[in-house]
Amino acid sequence: MTRIAEGEPPACASPDRNPRRPRFAMPPGACDTHVHVFGPAAIHPFSPARSYTPEDCTPEDLDDLHVVLGIDRAVIVHGGAHGTDNSATLAALDRRPDRLRGVAVIPSGLPQATIEDMHRRGMRGCRMSTVVSGGASFDHLARLADETRDFGWHLVLHFHRARELLDVEPALKACGSSFVLDHLARITAAEGVDSAPFAAVLRLLDSDRCWVKLASLYRLSSEAYPHEDMLPLIHRVVEHRPDRILWGSNWPHPICPVAMPNDGDLVDLVPLWIPDEANRRLALVDNPAMLYGFAPIDG
Repeated sequence: MTRIAEGEPPACASPDRNPRRPRFAMPPGACDTHVHVFGPAAIHPFSPARSYTPEDCTPEDLDDLHVVLGIDRAVIVHGGAHGTDNSATLAALDRRPDRLRGVAVIPSGLPQATIEDMHRRGMRGCRMSTVVSGGASFDHLARLADETRDFGWHLVLHFHRARELLDVEPALKACGSSFVLDHLARITAAEGVDSAPFAAVLRLLDSDRCWVKLASLYRLSSEAYPHEDMLPLIHRVVEHRPDRILWGSNWPHPICPVAMPNDGDLVDLVPLWIPDEANRRLALVDNPAMLYGFAPIDG
């Protein structure tokens, strides 16, 4: 348990340390495209500018989780608690270069040699957020696109409110880079498929540079598990572009405002969200392999 000094940002709830084995069997090469690692804080201190304080959630913890869930590959999205110091994520990538990729949190203006080293070690994108402090805002979007495009990196957008997508849509259309809308662009079940942000998602998917990540959707539901009020949004976006859908667990679920999910339960939502087997293979295996540069899986 991470000790929190007086005046520090609030502590996150602990993830469920006893994930159950899912009933749904992940296919070979399945990728969890949204996880974080934190610490160990004694080695990789948290940023003083952070807006939350997680427990240590180590690469070894992640390995153990994915053994239980039957997941072969993962993408570590650099956690906001570490700010723009990507050392914890890079250290995790160094352990499993064949099965791990990363998404960095960096400001614009870094030397190209720094980005080149991150790329060599497995980073494949950079994230901007209006949710957490201490990272990069959307003000960096155009410059980060220019600075990372030659490496084939994509941009990841982490929204606090879904309507922020409408403000940034012109910049995304103009930037020329591929981009991922985290957490279904934060569109809630209450906003639904007739909302302006969801219409923007469909427009952007038609650009062929947009990917939508189905992760942390338990935050967007007004219902208890299995969060069936999210199904119209999920089914519509999967039907629209199954070749641009990604899935992630969001372990260890930082800043979780609802009951802490069990990750085995989250895996068992996959066939509910994506009933068609061919589309599931796209979301779990082929799409991540294409976007993050994993070796293709036969079969």
